[in-house]
Amino acid sequence: MDTRNPTRILSSKEVFARVGLQRTSIYQMSKTGQFPAPIALGPRRIGWYESDVEQWLASRAIAKAYVGG
Repeated sequence: MDTRNPTRILSSKEVFARVGLQRTSIYQMSKTGQFPAPIALGPRRIGWYESDVEQWLASRAIAKAYVGG
């Protein structure tokens, strides 16, 4: 059973570590719709919904398996 909180918010550091991409790549991908958009947590702080990041990772795994990678 999945015990993750669907509304948990990941910090930038957590997202970068989990996804394995650099800050610039994630921000550029967010702007073009290739990665979930961040949410503002304060004037200088953003985060991502864990469920959005997990869905993105799953879609990448499916795409990679489909292509044969």
